[in-house]
Amino acid sequence: MENIKIRSFHENDFDAVLQLNEKEGWSGLVEKKEETLCSWLNSEPALIATDGEEIVGFLRGLTDSNVTLYICELLIKESHRGHGIGEQLVRVAHECYPSTRVEMLATSDSQGYYEKRGYRSFYGFRKAAEEM
Repeated sequence: MENIKIRSFHENDFDAVLQLNEKEGWSGLVEKKEETLCSWLNSEPALIATDGEEIVGFLRGLTDSNVTLYICELLIKESHRGHGIGEQLVRVAHECYPSTRVEMLATSDSQGYYEKRGYRSFYGFRKAAEEM
């Protein structure tokens, strides 16, 4: 895992990102391909982790640059988990906006992962666009 590099997302990375989403079962992002690409192109930070030439992880965030850095998506390829790649992606994203707090959208399955790394849970609500 010493060849891991973190860099900005480029549009030609999108198919690999979609493949990772599909393998994880994040079908909503895969099914809404055009909207998902638009979200990536309009998100900051949008980062990719590579192992050599292979994309093995990604992070998509939104920020106001001063108070909050919201991590919308963070995913590491299953074969590369447990090597700190997710932590590297979050660290690099936060280094871009060092005064911000980090808020993470996560599944209940990943709760333990984040708690072990010092994150606290917070409470929120959600409505899909079609529910508005």
